[in-house]
Amino acid sequence: MLLFAALIAGSFSFGGMAARHMDAGPLTLWRYLLTVLVMGLLTFAVLRVPFSLPRRIWRFAILGGLIAVYMVTMFTALEFTSPVQTGAVFTLMPLISAGFALIFIGQRTRPDVLSALIIAALGAIWVIFRADVAAILSFDIGTGELIYLVGVICHGAYVPLIRKFGHGENPLAFGFWVIVFTIPWLLPGGAVPLAETDFAALPLTVWATILYLSVVTTALTFMLLQYASMRLPAPKVLGYGYLTPTFIILLEGVLGNGWASPAVFVGALVTAAGLLVMGLLRD
Repeated sequence: MLLFAALIAGSFSFGGMAARHMDAGPLTLWRYLLTVLVMGLLTFAVLRVPFSLPRRIWRFAILGGLIAVYMVTMFTALEFTSPVQTGAVFTLMPLISAGFALIFIGQRTRPDVLSALIIAALGAIWVIFRADVAAILSFDIGTGELIYLVGVICHGAYVPLIRKFGHGENPLAFGFWVIVFTIPWLLPGGAVPLAETDFAALPLTVWATILYLSVVTTALTFMLLQYASMRLPAPKVLGYGYLTPTFIILLEGVLGNGWASPAVFVGALVTAAGLLVMGLLRD
């Protein structure tokens, strides 16, 4: 999950560059069409997982819908706010996931783990409000952050539902079918704009971003998330996301997009400290 956090951080920075040139709908659809191809080849051709049509398709339709909302809101949010801000909203996911885990699978979060989640969430809030006490007191949250919060809530529900809906299927095959059933949710808002896109006019950064998002932060992170979700409590799975803002700040600086202010960076370090505390606690 440390690798998961690092790879996810890249999706915010690279996704922000792509969002300047394409709308969220067609960009997300393009990404998932390519991901289906990559995951299909990896699962059934390279790793030789036996192919079979999924049972109880409604499970994959629900999971695919949650992921579709999450991805569209992420790219939409990046049109309004910075990768660091969206990354901070992402770190609220473990606390949200803990609530859904209790509702969906009866998984209770111990008080010490919950305390670590709350402390880390406070650091995330500090970053979300740009280290501005007045903005916190007036709840002056940006449009992009509010949009992405909807997606984060959906992704928070997705993690415990993987365990609830999993019935012994191969994790790779399960992840493949989730991606397949994400596409129908994306077609209404993305099919026509994607068909009308002048691909030859798109800058190289968009092509590189799509490849990164499709191969690395969809195919690979899906496998990492599936593996961890079957072995760790839901809050701990996404607890590693606390490192995401720190990784984003470092990546944004390396890419020449500017460094976050010291006050914002302190908030990111608080969320990372939440991970350290949680990692030392027993499952």
